[in-house]
Order: sequence, then C-alpha cells, then structure tokens
Amino acid sequence: MLLASLTQVLAAPLPDVASSLSGLLNSYIHHSTLAILAEENVEHPVKQHGAAPDSDLLTFTELDRVRTGLEPGAMGVLLIRVGTGSRRAFTAVADSGALLVLLDPGQIVSEQLVMQLWQIVALRMRQRASEASPDYLLQSRAASSVRAKAVAELADHHSAVLDSLVSVLRSPTLDDRSARQTATRLTAAALVQLRTSTDRVRTFNEEPVSQAFERLRDDLRPLVRYRDIDVQFIEPPVDGRALPSEVAHGARAVVRGAILALVDQPSVGKVRVQWDCDGRNLLIGVRDDGPGELSIDSAQLQPLAQRVLALSGELSLNATVGWGTEMSVVLPLDPPPVRGDENSSWDLRPRELEVLGHLATGRRYRSIAENMGISENTVKFHVSKVFRKLGVGSRAEAVALAFEHRAPFS
Repeated sequence: MLLASLTQVLAAPLPDVASSLSGLLNSYIHHSTLAILAEENVEHPVKQHGAAPDSDLLTFTELDRVRTGLEPGAMGVLLIRVGTGSRRAFTAVADSGALLVLLDPGQIVSEQLVMQLWQIVALRMRQRASEASPDYLLQSRAASSVRAKAVAELADHHSAVLDSLVSVLRSPTLDDRSARQTATRLTAAALVQLRTSTDRVRTFNEEPVSQAFERLRDDLRPLVRYRDIDVQFIEPPVDGRALPSEVAHGARAVVRGAILALVDQPSVGKVRVQWDCDGRNLLIGVRDDGPGELSIDSAQLQPLAQRVLALSGELSLNATVGWGTEMSVVLPLDPPPVRGDENSSWDLRPRELEVLGHLATGRRYRSIAENMGISENTVKFHVSKVFRKLGVGSRAEAVALAFEHRAPFS
C-alpha cells in the first residue's frame, strides 16, 4: 500500500505533487496544510495543498526564512508565521535543500519514515529538473517571464506608494517634527526591505555561472570515466551573470547530449567544452577531434536541438571531415515577454486562452477541470478547439507556439 501510494506521488505532474504527497503523508502525520519550497521547480517553487484562501496560505518569504535557518536533513516541530499569527508546523529539509512544511501536525507515527519519503520525492523533483526535457524548459521559461513581470509591477507599485508617503511625511506643513522624522526613517527602511525582498525573489531561481559549470563537471564524470577520452573544460568568467535555473539545467543537459553524440563516433580522443557569457547570453562551445561526419540533422542531435529551441536559443554545427566537429549554442538569459497581440488571428476565446495557460503549466485535464470549475470533458473540448485554431497536434506544440507569439495567458 505504501509503495503503491509513493509510486503515484512520483508519477504525478509537478503541479500536483503537493496534493498527492499530502494524501500519502496524512496516514503518518495528520496535518491541515502541506507546503513545499523547491528551487528545482522554477514554474512553481512554492506548492501548497489544503490552504484556504486568505487563511493559512504560507508565503514564499516565510518559507524561505524557515529553510534558511535549517540544515539539510533537519526535521522537527517549530512555530512559523502564517498570516498575522504563528502556527505549529512539522518541517523537514531534504538533502537537496527542498523544504517540506506540515501545518498543525498531529501525532507523528514515525519522523524517520516521513523524512525518508520526503527525501525520495525531493530527489525525484530534482531528477526531473536535471533531465531538462523540452516541456519542462518551456514551462520554466514561461514561468520566469510571468514572475519577472509580476515582481517588477509589484516593486513599482509599492515603491510609488512608499515614496509618496515619504514625501507627505517630510512636508514642512507638518508640525510634529519628531514624528515626521521617525516615520520617514521607518518608511525608508520599508523601501529597503521591499527592494531586498524582490531581489531575493528574482535570485531565488538563479545559479552562479561558475557553480553551474562545476555541476556540469560532476555530471560528466560518470559519462567519460570508462572511456578513453580527454575532456578539457574552459571555465566561464567568475564574474559572469548568474544563470536562471532553467537555463542552467538546460545548458547542462545540452552539453551532456552533445558529449554523448560526439563520443559515439569512432576515433574521438579529445573533447573541449567551453562556456562564456556576453551579459545577455550563455555561449556554449563543444569541439572534438573526431571524423567530422555529424550534421545538424543527425538523429543524435534532435533531443539536444529541442532543448535549445525550448529556451529560445540557437544551435549551429560546423563539421570538417577528418578534423572534427564544432558545436555552438547560444542561450538567452532573459525570458521572452509573454504578452502581445500577435495571437489575434487565432481568435481564441477567453476560456480557451485560460485552458491554454493551464496546459502551459503542465497540469492534467482533471486538475484543469477542478481549477476552472468545469468538467473534464469540457476541458478536452476546449483543448481540441485550441489545437484546431493553432494548427497543432500536441500539447508541447501548442505551448511552444503560444510562447513564441506571446499569448496573453493572464
């Protein structure tokens, strides 16, 4: 029974992991709300199940604060801030750094069992990110666009409000000078705190380029350990711009795929891997000393090309017979905007646009139906109309086309 339930959790789409895991853990520790903070899931780093709107919703800031104070492998019960008050919560941090929070915990059957289950689920979430499938990269890049826009709008709004407040409180027409000075100081501190918070949200899913390259080295060791191949690494500049998480995962997957394609050729003895940054793009170069017989249309390169396309990047290949193959990849660091009017010719109705937005998050039909308050058959009906109007035959094609033309999901 336990293994069957765990299998369902591991097979669930990332947006549904919280609800599936809550059902599994409720037999071992009763709780009112389950929350997850996992940087691997760029699309939804915070996932919750059981939270009633405006009541026990855990914020990103509070979850990040809790996680910062705990070491990997730590677990226990503590008080955390929820809304305007504090609540008891069971917390567990996996070795990957992912945080699990269970609000209002009941009697715990076995803390060790809960931790072991969470370690397995967190490892699977990290695995999905490392695999960097084209669908995952598309959804992650889209989420980065929406999040960046939301953060910018939020920062602008609150900055304007607080700046106005400072201006009013500093007005010479106010008599209470002491109160004015105090209010000005407090408001200035609030502005600093706001900017710090938005910076933390922006950088939460970023990875220093040097750290990302070091993880690439670790990933490649098992691939080349038992092959007679010399892999040379040319590191990116240490002060290079940090990589969005989806770009870091995608870049490593692209290089792994390139290495596998190149070393499968006969007489390859040396491969050089180079990363560089120009401030706006991650520049990847992979070169071998093989026969130089690969082409851009080779079957071995198609999965790699799909990942590059999902990140709005460019792939080029130059092969010289007898001298080797040189592969170049350019991955933009900034996600494309998601709004625009280029999709007007599709004539999508508001409901169809909403369904398309849910498809882009990776939700299943049942999850979309529950979210929109309609039947699963109605969702399938809308999906068929979306596919027909976009001229596509699959979810991946629809999502790719929508983001390419900046469909207004929200």
